[in-house]
Amino acid sequence: MRMDLTRWTVRATGDLVEVPAELVDTLRAGVSATVPGSVHTDLLAAGLIPDPYLDRNEDLVQWIGLTDWRYETEFDRPAAAGAAALAFDGLDTVAKIELNGRVLGETENMHRSYRFPTGELRSEGNELSVTFASAVRYARARAAAHPLPRTNDGEPSNFIRKMACNFGWDWGPSLVTAGLWRPARLEITTGRLASVRPVVTVEGTEGVVTVHTEVEGEGTVRIRVAGIEATGDTARVPSPQLWWPHTLGEQPLYPLEVTLEAADGTVLDTWTREIGFRTVALDTTDGAFILSVNGTPLFVRGANWIPDDCFPHRVDAQRYARRIEQAKDVNIDLLRVWGGGIFESDEFYAECDREGVLVWQDFLFACMPYPEDVLAEEVEAEARENVVRLAPHPSLVLWCGNNENYLGWFHWDWQERLAGQPWGATFYEKLLPAVVGELDPTRPYVPGSPWALSPERDALDPDYGCQHVWDMWNERDYLGYRDTVPRFVSEFGWQAPPTFATLTEAVHDEPLAADSPGVLHHQKAFDGNGKLARGLAPHFAEPETFDDWHFLNQVNQARAIRLAVEHYRSHAPRCMGAIVWQLNDCWPVTSWAAVDGAGRPKPLWYTLREVYADELLTIQPRPEGLTVFALGFTPETVDVRRMSVTGEELASAAVAPGTALGPEFAAGDPAREFLVADAGDKRAFWFFAEDKDIAYPQAEFTQSVTGFDGGYEVTVIADTLMRDVCLFPDRLAADATVDFALVTLLPGESATFTVETEARLQPGDLTSAPVLHWIE
Repeated sequence: MRMDLTRWTVRATGDLVEVPAELVDTLRAGVSATVPGSVHTDLLAAGLIPDPYLDRNEDLVQWIGLTDWRYETEFDRPAAAGAAALAFDGLDTVAKIELNGRVLGETENMHRSYRFPTGELRSEGNELSVTFASAVRYARARAAAHPLPRTNDGEPSNFIRKMACNFGWDWGPSLVTAGLWRPARLEITTGRLASVRPVVTVEGTEGVVTVHTEVEGEGTVRIRVAGIEATGDTARVPSPQLWWPHTLGEQPLYPLEVTLEAADGTVLDTWTREIGFRTVALDTTDGAFILSVNGTPLFVRGANWIPDDCFPHRVDAQRYARRIEQAKDVNIDLLRVWGGGIFESDEFYAECDREGVLVWQDFLFACMPYPEDVLAEEVEAEARENVVRLAPHPSLVLWCGNNENYLGWFHWDWQERLAGQPWGATFYEKLLPAVVGELDPTRPYVPGSPWALSPERDALDPDYGCQHVWDMWNERDYLGYRDTVPRFVSEFGWQAPPTFATLTEAVHDEPLAADSPGVLHHQKAFDGNGKLARGLAPHFAEPETFDDWHFLNQVNQARAIRLAVEHYRSHAPRCMGAIVWQLNDCWPVTSWAAVDGAGRPKPLWYTLREVYADELLTIQPRPEGLTVFALGFTPETVDVRRMSVTGEELASAAVAPGTALGPEFAAGDPAREFLVADAGDKRAFWFFAEDKDIAYPQAEFTQSVTGFDGGYEVTVIADTLMRDVCLFPDRLAADATVDFALVTLLPGESATFTVETEARLQPGDLTSAPVLHWIE
């Protein structure tokens, strides 16, 4: 018997000097709380704090993370036989659990679940409390008492096992949470499956499932896979269909059911999952980093995943499904769950299983040295629990020890500042691979990202392993992506503001400007706007209006990632993967995301759909000259034209893909000429000059708008060259979406945008600036 505990009261406790004076009495008395939940969302629901996602309200709620909080509830004991226990799937973070005045236990790890036997219960009125100490104060106290030097900015989140980005990141606010962030319940059992760990393999033509179980109480374990009863702990499925990533095949899933039965046949406990049969391998021969599924190497087309909300309990199955659909819709076949966040809920991985999206899972260490002596016991416990929990999912294909800690060791002065002190390497090189080897031997493990395949080799050696490429955004122009060919790129990215609707829903500056207070508050990167300006300068004239700033930075983000991905893909098989930073955001912010904090796609999202397509046509510079590559398909020839910006064809030829273009395709006047290549429905452009230097003609076009039930079709017919035409209907209606963006039209060509919205829009507004925008 299981009884969910969802209705609680939360009250501030202890020293309330940080609490605003007008709230002290109310918070001492307590307000209604919801589980799963957090203090922030409970106070927001009670109308006691402003929404921290809006304007600069984040600054007004910092006291929450500096305060202790007590959650309280009462429950009656159900009339069921058996031993009672309280189960907590997630406690955030430093907690004391008390029942009827007795301390059941204390915790200090957000990334674990807990179960406490209750002993005898009252028939009515059992009083349960969970008191959370301030995570900020706890981490500060630990850091102050430890010799490990500070090598990170801000709070010492490396001293507590909590979602690191709660303390702020270069795309996220500082909102240090507390609460029961995953479900809590009372369980009464006479026998239970304490742990179920299936190991799924493919042997020849058979699928083999070996299930390891731990049982509390008495009972017989029975295992069925696809209706087949196991012999002992192993079931063999003849000729199963193989599970593939969606870019390579289908995703057949098979039911796995494990039951614990009493001697009389009564079912005491049941554990069910859907599993898939597939093999996965990582080839690192001669420095390579090649992921294979079912023996088929793949060029990974990926994106990094961060927590989709600063308050993760708000991300439900429907929201996971929407994000994963957005990833799949742009041909992303792998999501890397980044190490500064959380082990996501089961719904995330199950949705990836169903949709064929691979998962690279970081262990939860990011960008900081970690005190091994303080954290070792908790790290092992959380690793063991989560490896067992996630191992049944066929979508999970790689474990990774940390994010950017080897980068810190080699490039952030750690070696000098740490002076020989342990910093986490034992976790990444010994503890975690041992846990994975013991509990999940079917999957590869790497110690970190970036990782040059040896702890003795510079983590950023492009000839080995997986790389992070950030010097373009931080220091150089994105044309520099072409200077090296890494074996695999697990992080690279370029910033842009969120969609206009998302920005203006969150920021209410008057006037709105790139440097207005609210816009700047929603830019968390160090010198972020300065880097945006320096990134624009080589390519575009300085924007004169906010609308131009917003549009050009979104275009520049898409251009940067297009250039990088096409470069990396054109160098396969030396380079065998690109994982863009990042798919999603956790709040409304200027960031590297393709989908903003309100779930709206930025122009980058549409660009990913093109550059991650199975078939890609691209023009690339090579030492022997410009070369047309057909990636993923094999046309006999590609039609290439050199054209003037006024529409004249200056040269043309049908060329074999992979061969350098002849001298007739060299620019006579770079400011007034460009190349266009066509193969079937695939097209590629090459402009010889940057936009600020191109003599674009004054755009001339005709347009028409046709309404239909649920939206509009907007057709643009170009009479002149029009580059990167976009339609931004979210400027007119918050629910409005459009089906594509950034289309370049030659004279005489047309594009029809499909806008979906429930709003009634004026046709003229849909074809006027800044809703309709292009490069001028």
